[in-house]
Amino acid sequence: MTEVKLPLYAKITLVLFGLALAFTILMFGRDVFVPLAYAALLSVLLHPLTDWLERRGLPRILSITIALTIACIVAACLVGFIGMQIGQFEEDLPRLKKAGLEYVEKIQAYVRETWGIAYKDQLAWVRQGFSQAFEGGGFIGKTFLTFVDITTLVVLTPLYAFLMLLYRDLLVEFVFKLFSKQNSGAVKDILQETRVVVKSYTFGLMIETMIVAALNSIALLLLGIEYAILFGVIAAILNLIPYVGILIGATLPCAMAMVTKDSLWYPVGVALAFVAIQFIDNNFIVPYVVASRVSINALISVIVVIVGGIAWGISGMFLALPAVAILKVLFDRIEPLKPWGLLLGDQSPSRRPGKQGRSNSL
Repeated sequence: MTEVKLPLYAKITLVLFGLALAFTILMFGRDVFVPLAYAALLSVLLHPLTDWLERRGLPRILSITIALTIACIVAACLVGFIGMQIGQFEEDLPRLKKAGLEYVEKIQAYVRETWGIAYKDQLAWVRQGFSQAFEGGGFIGKTFLTFVDITTLVVLTPLYAFLMLLYRDLLVEFVFKLFSKQNSGAVKDILQETRVVVKSYTFGLMIETMIVAALNSIALLLLGIEYAILFGVIAAILNLIPYVGILIGATLPCAMAMVTKDSLWYPVGVALAFVAIQFIDNNFIVPYVVASRVSINALISVIVVIVGGIAWGISGMFLALPAVAILKVLFDRIEPLKPWGLLLGDQSPSRRPGKQGRSNSL
């Protein structure tokens, strides 16, 4: 077969068209693809347990059922605990809302006395925003319910995961059938490495989240912040969203410290504590606990998190990095796509000397 060589502008056009088409399909098919993506992660996590149970003589269906039951019990306990904490928080909303509005009024009075700006011209949007944030569950309830969609968690994700584990041999065989026999070794390596990457990434994130939740809660308890465990856990969950999640998570306890404490040192202390925990997380927990075999550079990470958020909301922001890690495994194994794998990675190529001993870098 004759290979067709396209000019550069045609290749760029095709790539952009393909990316736009893929993004459109993912965006409009989010109700299908989001639970499928979560189910794929869950099935990879549960595969070692189901495989161990099968080797002990249990039927596959029973092994999968036991593994999924354990996973659902753990998830239900976590959701139930946070739900109870949110329920207690909502009962205390009238008091917190009143304290918050009084705090805003103090700020307005200070601004009026210091700079002579009339009340009606001061920070009206702040009062309105603060009132709406605590109205009917407000920011916390909406954030958590967006992150943990009930239908996805309780129905579709376990169902898809069960079927993926049940028909995993069929799915693997289908992938092998797509390629010629001479490429079967490379396909096997790609599948194996992809499974290892997803498993190590997801297990690492679970351990990281528990450690960060404990550190957040301890720091807030030491500072005497109300609902310290609730805010600590929510901040740890939001920390799963790279780079921006911790900023959102720190906003809630800072606001609580401002409206319930008499000194501004408390919100400052909360901010400093979260900065210190984030430093520990980035430099010690992630490198040694998450231990992913595929590293994505910061520029690509930020871009894919933003794109994932536009397409699938918070679920997309969380799923973006494991998806790109899988793509990098594929790109690194396929010769024409290796430049894309290099672009996604965080290893800079060594400088090659130019004609006069200078590097070729711009």
